Amino acid sequence: MEFETHVKDIILRAHDVKSFRFDRPESLEYKAGQFMFITIKSGKEEMKKHFTISNSPTEGDYIEFTKKLTGHEFSNALDALIVGDWAKIDAPYGNFTFEGEFEKIGMLSGGIGITPLRSICKYCTDMRIFSNIILLYSSHSERDIIFREDFEEMQERNRNLKVIFTVSEPGESWTGLKGRINAQMIKGNIPDYVERVFYICGPPAMVESMENQLKELGVPEQQIKKEIFAGY
Repeated sequence: MEFETHVKDIILRAHDVKSFRFDRPESLEYKAGQFMFITIKSGKEEMKKHFTISNSPTEGDYIEFTKKLTGHEFSNALDALIVGDWAKIDAPYGNFTFEGEFEKIGMLSGGIGITPLRSICKYCTDMRIFSNIILLYSSHSERDIIFREDFEEMQERNRNLKVIFTVSEPGESWTGLKGRINAQMIKGNIPDYVERVFYICGPPAMVESMENQLKELGVPEQQIKKEIFAGY
């Protein structure tokens, strides 16, 4: 479905990450984890890219994506947007979805790759889906953790959801896990990993590394679903 819309709200999620919300037509239906194409204007030029929809289908009358602002041309155009600006959306696309198909899932993510997993976790929480979810989320530092408050609130409401943060450059006050996701970290925090279907999402090198770690642990390839995020 393709439609014209306007910026409804802009939310700062981390020091260099923003969510952009747009009015959502009642007729637009999508699944948690899917993505959309967004067209915006920079001067007279139209620019188009694809982004994961970071809000759950259960969340109101808006559709949202979340972007790390990298200083590239499209990022700068996004950063210049204000509430009320025009946009065009084409959605939904993608098969990196979850609606309760599996009893147990594991999630591995890094950086901005958290967006489809946030949508899925929120959907499962709101819909009271009983699938057991364990999410390992790696960030550069504590201030780079995206949707931290959202995940903490979800865990209070959903006893089947466990979110574990790890940071590669921790500050003095950080008491959580440290370092990048590796096989030992997966074994220690997801002990029944062989029984789970894994959803992994992040930058290409990170996704490749996490996939290899799972295979080395004996997780069958058919139990691994992946989505790769490239920055621009």
